Amino acid sequence: MKLPKQLIAEELKTFERKFSEAVKSQNPSLDRIMKYIIKRKGKQIRPMFVFLCAKLNGEVSESTYRAAALVELLHTATLVHDDVVDESYERRGFFSINALWKNKIAVLVGDYLLSKGLLLSTKYNEFQHLHILSEAVQKMSEGELLQLEKARKLNIKEDVYFQIIQSKTASLMASACAVGAWSSTQNLEISDRMKLFGEKTGIAFQIKDDLFDYGNEDVGKPTGNDLKEKKLTLPLIYTLNHSDASDKRKIIFIIKNENHNQKKINWVLQMVKDSGGIKYATQKMIEYRQEALDILYGFPKSDIRDGLEELVKYTTDRKY
Repeated sequence: MKLPKQLIAEELKTFERKFSEAVKSQNPSLDRIMKYIIKRKGKQIRPMFVFLCAKLNGEVSESTYRAAALVELLHTATLVHDDVVDESYERRGFFSINALWKNKIAVLVGDYLLSKGLLLSTKYNEFQHLHILSEAVQKMSEGELLQLEKARKLNIKEDVYFQIIQSKTASLMASACAVGAWSSTQNLEISDRMKLFGEKTGIAFQIKDDLFDYGNEDVGKPTGNDLKEKKLTLPLIYTLNHSDASDKRKIIFIIKNENHNQKKINWVLQMVKDSGGIKYATQKMIEYRQEALDILYGFPKSDIRDGLEELVKYTTDRKY
């Protein structure tokens, strides 16, 4: 990911400062939590897509910085809320907000971040930014609810799986690309093209996350965490669809009733490998990545396009 970072090094540096200012609060307790969040932020993949998609089609402006901040505010808010919903006490190797400050405060922190995003857009009358990102938040909520509904019955089919990840993960990536392009062009056709590019990239990104649960030479032994949380990911869905009735019943029983028995989880992991589930998911990931790149190749060749190409490939080649 060296080239993308080089191409927008100054923009990312400026963005970090602007984002820190955007989340400041007059409430000392809230401000302390905001500083905790900023210090432990992730790789900032989505802001990188915002800036690169803006530069692919025009010039970075103050509107682009606000677009990137809006994306990061909404993304962070959803992560805080997700940790409450999932009862997760760790995020990126650190304690989650709900682990340190409990659920009530975590929900309010997520609401605060959402409100900051709304105010940032309305203050500058950037309603197209707000429209693009509001669609993503709606889809993310719908995707989460659909996943919770299907997880209870463990009856997710492949088309439903793609519907879930398109909503939960790909919609925000798509919006980041769309709002970045819009900030530098105000061209709806270009923005829509970049939105589709981001959606394909986001789907590939999520499949890669699914594959991490099964381990490989890069990330070490499999964890089976998704199985323990009763999440039906693409490798497992493929396995269930290609197993005989007896094995299928056994897999479902283990996930429902013995999902904390590591020996049983290891058996399911091995079944997924033996059935070709990992190979199939990897193939689908590469297909979506190529569809994203095909859209990108429709733009004139440039350093920025090369940087976006490298960033797309990073989403599927990353080690964690």
